[in-house]
Amino acid sequence: MEFVLRTKDLVKKYRGFTALSGLTMSIPKGSIYGFVGRNGAGKTTLIRLITGLQMPTSGEFEIYGEKNTDKKINDSRKRMGAVVETPAIYLDLSAKDNLRQQYRVLGMPDFKGIDELLELVGLADTGRKKAKHFSLGMRQRLGIAVALCGNPDFIVLDEPVNGLDPQGIIDIRELILKLNHERNITILISSHILEELSKLATHYGFIDGGKMIREMSAEELENACRKSVRMTVTDTGVLSRALDEMNIEYKILDSQTADVFAKLNFTQIALKLSEQGCEIVTMEEKDESLESFYISLVGGGEK
Repeated sequence: MEFVLRTKDLVKKYRGFTALSGLTMSIPKGSIYGFVGRNGAGKTTLIRLITGLQMPTSGEFEIYGEKNTDKKINDSRKRMGAVVETPAIYLDLSAKDNLRQQYRVLGMPDFKGIDELLELVGLADTGRKKAKHFSLGMRQRLGIAVALCGNPDFIVLDEPVNGLDPQGIIDIRELILKLNHERNITILISSHILEELSKLATHYGFIDGGKMIREMSAEELENACRKSVRMTVTDTGVLSRALDEMNIEYKILDSQTADVFAKLNFTQIALKLSEQGCEIVTMEEKDESLESFYISLVGGGEK
């Protein structure tokens, strides 16, 4: 498998604080990689390191096979585009003039491709309207267009749907999928909005406390997020004894609710519980959410 980005034992320390603590990760070429973690887990720090905004304390990374200590690392970075924290746009310029300015910064020979970029991100009809009058979603799409100048094949997006309304989220999601599917751009998305990531990502990296807890494909995650039956009964004490006898895995949620990780024969379990004076109130099939899986990996408390 070919990788766009690989890191090994990356450490970033600030005065009295360690943001990354031996982070190792691999982003496959052509993937949409969901970089999942709480605020403060180290996501933005990693992005700052790979984009050259900061230097690691120790450890290493490589972009398209070039190590961060190699002279050619800047050539590899030219294949990247990034929107870090907030879009890097000029609020007093129009969308087209923002892209013209970025073309100048990159030393592009002409402005060919700007109209196509504006069409791609849905800003072709904004005319001379200044970016300061754009909605938050429009600014985010303009930021992505700026990141696309120079035709990168690796895009890094830091919390791209933060603060957006539902339509803005849909617009960004469709744009990300289009970039990946139609242009084969590898995309790293840093986010804590897990439900949205689950609609996009082909691979995941779960980070906590500056460390990679687990990496996996979307298929592996789907298998890990097990199906269960949510049961409401009059007495989970009776239910737990019955399930223990049947050697069935379960999790008691409260005095009347449990998740059972097996296909159940309703008649069999109902009779077994009835013998001990316990009744089934409801049974409902459930899938474990991405959020539940993440909490099970890192724990639910604040750190």
